[in-house]
Amino acid sequence: MNYSYIIIDDNQENAKETKTITDGFLELTFLGVATNYDEGLNLILEHKPQLIFLEIEPADKKSNLSLALISELYRYLNIVPKIIVTTSKKELAFEAIQYEVADYFIKPLTRIDMVKSLLKIQKSKSNDQIRSDYPKAEPETVVNPKLTIPETSLNNEPLILCIKSYGDYRYIDTRDIAYFQADNNSTDIHLNNGEMITAFKTLKHFEGVLSYPFVRIHNSYIVNSHCISRIHTGNSVCYIKNTAIKLPFSKSYKANIDLIIAEISSGNYLEI
Repeated sequence: MNYSYIIIDDNQENAKETKTITDGFLELTFLGVATNYDEGLNLILEHKPQLIFLEIEPADKKSNLSLALISELYRYLNIVPKIIVTTSKKELAFEAIQYEVADYFIKPLTRIDMVKSLLKIQKSKSNDQIRSDYPKAEPETVVNPKLTIPETSLNNEPLILCIKSYGDYRYIDTRDIAYFQADNNSTDIHLNNGEMITAFKTLKHFEGVLSYPFVRIHNSYIVNSHCISRIHTGNSVCYIKNTAIKLPFSKSYKANIDLIIAEISSGNYLEI
């Protein structure tokens, strides 16, 4: 997933440091930088970025940078960009949460901060797509098999994929899926037990409707991050648990690999 962004910060050196971090992510597209409230508002309304890195406790009070900028955006935009607060003070964190900011980081922003933030935003966006793409009922006379993805339930039950064909309903617990592999206009679903099932949807369709732990790592592969036993960044391959299968990942999806590594390390984790 690609995101356009702007930086709003009255300290030019801090803005440069933030941009140095964001330049390392291929999925981020820089649109501009502003140093005060008015410049920031105008830049947002003109370019409509998806992400905003915002300083809310500026050194120069004349810049008028604050959380009030977020409230102003609701006057003009139907969809307000994701706000990532980058500031030198932590006192306003609770207030920022009330504004539903995507993240709150104490300067300087680090690469791992950005990795975790993108992971959360991507997960949130994918969950929204699952809800909006919930399939409508179709007549039984459909010739080609179709994939339907039920909405996840409120009691955190696992997502079930249902492949329906000529009155035959094939249910797949997503926890049993190791990876998806593109095959022209269809997708092969590889299960942990070695079984392979074909769905007549493109890999891009799956990328749009599935959230973490399913991550696109290659033009031909989406992997279940929970099924990865090893990542070799030098050889650009992922190893699937309890198999000899190695999936390649491409440079264009290297940021997604970083997200997987960050997510694994944020859990019950010991590095030796």
